[in-house]
Amino acid sequence: MSTVALAEALVVLRDAVSAVRLPLELPGSAEASGTARAMATQLDDYILPRLDRLEAPLLAVVGGSTGAGKSTLVNSLIGRVVSRPGVIRPTTRSPVLVHHPDDAEHFTSERVLPGLARSFDPSHDTSTLQLVAEPSLPRGLALLDAPDIDSVVAENRALAAQLLAAADLWLFVTSAARYADAVPWEYLRSAAERGAAVAVVLDRIPPAAMGEVPAHLGGLMTERGLGRSPLFAVPETTTDSAGMLPDAAVAPIRGWLATLAADQASRQAVVLQTLEGAIGSLVDRAPAVATALDEQAEALARLREDAEKSYAEAVRTVGVQTADGTLLRGEVLARWQDFVGTGAFMRAVEERIGRFRDRMLSAFKGEPPQVAEVKLAVESGLEALVREEGDAAAERAEASWAANAAGRQVLARARSDLAHSSPDFAEEVQRSIRAWQGDVLDLVQEVGASKRSTARYLALGVNGAGVALMVVVFSQTGGLTGAEVGVAGGTAVLAQKLLEAVFGEDAVRRLAKQAKQLLDEHIESLMAIELGRYHHALTGVGVDARQAYAVRAAVAGLAERRGQTRIVPLPAAEHPVLSGEVLEPADEGYRVEVPREG
Repeated sequence: MSTVALAEALVVLRDAVSAVRLPLELPGSAEASGTARAMATQLDDYILPRLDRLEAPLLAVVGGSTGAGKSTLVNSLIGRVVSRPGVIRPTTRSPVLVHHPDDAEHFTSERVLPGLARSFDPSHDTSTLQLVAEPSLPRGLALLDAPDIDSVVAENRALAAQLLAAADLWLFVTSAARYADAVPWEYLRSAAERGAAVAVVLDRIPPAAMGEVPAHLGGLMTERGLGRSPLFAVPETTTDSAGMLPDAAVAPIRGWLATLAADQASRQAVVLQTLEGAIGSLVDRAPAVATALDEQAEALARLREDAEKSYAEAVRTVGVQTADGTLLRGEVLARWQDFVGTGAFMRAVEERIGRFRDRMLSAFKGEPPQVAEVKLAVESGLEALVREEGDAAAERAEASWAANAAGRQVLARARSDLAHSSPDFAEEVQRSIRAWQGDVLDLVQEVGASKRSTARYLALGVNGAGVALMVVVFSQTGGLTGAEVGVAGGTAVLAQKLLEAVFGEDAVRRLAKQAKQLLDEHIESLMAIELGRYHHALTGVGVDARQAYAVRAAVAGLAERRGQTRIVPLPAAEHPVLSGEVLEPADEGYRVEVPREG
């Protein structure tokens, strides 16, 4: 299978990791976000361009710590100043890429490092890549002088990491004084894990330490998986007036690079080794990104569940208290008693409601004004209950969110006050309750259509029957106790008997059930609107639960294509340049040391 299918799978992965957003500051999210960005950047800067043009010149990135002498080394290898060393630290300037003139087309286009603009002049803009054409540099080889990996300037560090990730070969420069520092080894460890081709230049070695320091560094490299990486030892020496090292000090490095550039097999081995390692690292790093995406989605899911539980409790509480007689107290009870006639009503409860039924029905003729007062009292009592529970739900939801880090971040981003009900909640409650009362009257009218000619229906009237039905609804579960049974309980009994006298027992039962169901639906709709504010706040965070699936699917597709189109570099032992052979010492006491495995 050609590399086309592999490239297509890599593009899918690039698109998936480019879309990754981890807006919540959770443990490990910043690292995972950086990993996703680094993966996307490396795919664009190096992996996809290199896979498309395997025969393109080998790019050796010269990187290292502050003051390690990277620019001095590049200039000395070229034989003239092409990259000005920074005298004052930190130095902020554009990276310099030196190439043979015949290879210019490979670097003037945006095929490699497309995020960096091209320039042919020195610049202090880190988003610009300075190109230098140098005839003395072998064709098929380019050197890129990168910023300090440990610069105090964050953009310098980020650019250094980006450039090293785009390298076919790392030419890592460190000094005798700093070769054991943590930052250089962090990069070298990363290179070893990714299988990248690496050569290390150890410079500024005191003459007395030439036998000890390189051997120690070589041992460290062997222990940490870089035993086959060439190690060049450069002694401490003086530079000439142009700031360049003596030719003998860099001749072994220059010769090694020239051999690498001239030997197509060796050059190809370096390219394939690094490319295969880079692709493998994508497969290794992607799961952590997917896990971080899962954690973001799970955090929001927990917040969503907390808010939904809070408003579900509000719906449940209102549902219970609109059926257990709670509302048949205070103003509602008083207005109902005014409607039926207090004295006659109480005697009817104490003696026998049926005995006074006809007498009470006669009192309802003409629908006295007390009917409207009962409706108003019902509206007021129900409105107070719903508003109270809505406010309590908002307080519970906000408190649960404020109790964890993710919730606090969502609250800080929210554009509305989620600790309280929405400003128009009271108005919506009032409108909804009135709509329910209208629904109740519609039910009564619909069921009473065939009763309109009866004396009892005419006596009770639509509004009278409606308020009686509301009273029945409020007492369906019989939750009253103590003295309430004799007062509010009697109220419900009377209302039900009055309705049964007009519509019949079965019809009243159906009416009460329908009216309660309609009330519950109105309450659920109100609370759902309030809950929607929390859903909107969660949506506004920008976490897409589908991204984790997209990353995993892309990795699975890449693993399949990679297995079918394996890019395998030839064994290093078949290439003298990479085999770990000990090279002959250079003139004037300078030498190159290449540590062996084991």
